Amino acid sequence: MATKTLQLPPYLKALAVLSLLIVVIFILIIGKSILIPLALAAFFAVLFTPMSLFLERYRFPRVLSSLISLVLMVGLVAGLLSFIVSNLISFSTDFADVSVRITTLIQQVDQFTSSQLGFQQKLADQLDPDALLGLLNKNSSSISAYAINAIGSLSSLILIPVFMFFFLLYRDHLVNVLISIFRDADPSEVKSQLIRLRKVVLNYISGVGKVMVILGILNITAYSLIGVEHAVFFGIIGAILNIIPYVGPFIGALLPMSYALLTMDNLLSPLLILAAYQAIQLLEGNFLTPKIVGSQVNLNAFLTFLGLLLGASIWGVAGMILIIPILAILREIFDLSDSTKPYALLLGEEVKEKKPEPPQDEKPDQ
Repeated sequence: MATKTLQLPPYLKALAVLSLLIVVIFILIIGKSILIPLALAAFFAVLFTPMSLFLERYRFPRVLSSLISLVLMVGLVAGLLSFIVSNLISFSTDFADVSVRITTLIQQVDQFTSSQLGFQQKLADQLDPDALLGLLNKNSSSISAYAINAIGSLSSLILIPVFMFFFLLYRDHLVNVLISIFRDADPSEVKSQLIRLRKVVLNYISGVGKVMVILGILNITAYSLIGVEHAVFFGIIGAILNIIPYVGPFIGALLPMSYALLTMDNLLSPLLILAAYQAIQLLEGNFLTPKIVGSQVNLNAFLTFLGLLLGASIWGVAGMILIIPILAILREIFDLSDSTKPYALLLGEEVKEKKPEPPQDEKPDQ
């Protein structure tokens, strides 16, 4: 006896999809204290899976290989976080003579407007450099405190390593569970698709990591040649922020420009930083990312930007970082079934249809 499938009207299907989105977003907001560490641990586990496989080839037990990968991840992340936090805390000491610099800048602006534009603003008489200095010191300390609190809340330093260890330890078991869920499909096909998804995520993360290392070297070199203090810090921060499309690179350039404007004795240095930023971003957008990352995450630009806004509103900075690989995974999952391929097409870039070439025997008359 043939089974009948329930056919819903289009408006009910749209209502069901909208209701599902509302429920998913509600769960993401309510459970973000668990879901953020879970998602971060999943991506770390995918990133360190090749190392675990390498160790297991040399007859390392699964528990030991997972533990070694975990220790390596914790060491790398802890070193990076301690470097960032120590630099953020030391910024307040760099603003000792900034009041003199602010006064000089105000006088230069007054002189420029008087000589070039023909009117006098007298900003030096209207602004209080000491009050502005106090504001900068207050904000620098609050930025440091915010960074420390954000690191503690986003990473949940205890949960991420625990989740990552279990992901590495039970990765084969998780694959078998997914195969049993899709028991109507061919198990080998399901396993191959899971391996493909893992490769997509791994290639994306490793490709972005390579781009970040190259950008960090270029940033540090440029800032050192310009003469910016904390060039290593600003170079690494700019490379890390590049993982957030559109917004991250802009913030990564704005930080050293503002610092140079307040601490250096010339106005040329911020302009040189801006020029270096433009040159490096041009190299990254046209050569590094297309060649290294490739088309692993070929997402629609509009939905990527919309996803960044949605991720930031739901999960904050962690949402902006995680939304791109999550959308890439969803696109691959949607592409597995004919019923969900329209959603994969929605997330992907527009495919330009090639015009069919005329047959060889139908050549135009000379």
